[in-house]
Amino acid sequence: MKDFNSYRNEGESGPEDVTELAKKLTGAFQGKGEGDVLRAIYAEAEKGRKNGSLSDADLDNFYNALAPMLDGAKRKKLAYVIGKLKKM
Repeated sequence: MKDFNSYRNEGESGPEDVTELAKKLTGAFQGKGEGDVLRAIYAEAEKGRKNGSLSDADLDNFYNALAPMLDGAKRKKLAYVIGKLKKM
């Protein structure tokens, strides 16, 4: 996982679109379990919060980019994770 700022919502400038994001995430976490993915997200968020490079808006952009690709239960879990990350 590169960083949260590389995930952009539709309409924002940047080279990545949702399809490209999905391909990158799929490749990056191929063969890894949900726990591994969550640990990677938390570790990256903690680094970003400590150095001041991760804002609530960045987290919202990350959620908005990923949520459309998820089913209801996974979207709800992502919303929960984003909420926890905002409290860091």
